[in-house]
Amino acid sequence: MIHHLTTPLEETRLASLLAGDEVSISGRLIVARDVAHLRLLAEIRAGRPLPFDPRGQIIYYMGPSPTPPGRVIGSSGPTTSGRMDVLTPPLLDLGVKGLLGKGRRSPEVREILCRRRAIYLAAGGGVGALLSLHILEAKIIAWPELGPEALRSLWVDQFPALVINDLYGADFYDLGPNNYRLS
Repeated sequence: MIHHLTTPLEETRLASLLAGDEVSISGRLIVARDVAHLRLLAEIRAGRPLPFDPRGQIIYYMGPSPTPPGRVIGSSGPTTSGRMDVLTPPLLDLGVKGLLGKGRRSPEVREILCRRRAIYLAAGGGVGALLSLHILEAKIIAWPELGPEALRSLWVDQFPALVINDLYGADFYDLGPNNYRLS
């Protein structure tokens, strides 16, 4: 069964999701990679408002390739999430409810996801061109001088992802191998 999510995310909806569940996301995704995260952190530390309302949002770790003619955006696959681990807690503290990328998260991020009642999702690596077909609109909302690292807003329809870390501390990367471990 595929769970349909609409942003901004509500905690009551997230409570029904478990690690390993397939989801389909519609609504707004905020795109931020390493440099954009550093700028967001600087804004938070300076007490300035962010260029978007973080409450209930999903942060997608992605840097698009150039946009082909006639398309909304270029290939839009996820980047490795672990690089953002030290930069993630302040965003969760401000109400971000979803993180989307690829790869494992640190034990510290997994713990704060539970405390802040948020989830971590993974999109398929290597299928950025297919994922871009689910993007209806893409625009830069801050720091255009950063090029592919600029802060973006995407409007997506039925964007596919998998729940990796749920509200209860489960990690799909641990659950999968455990199902096939010999006793």
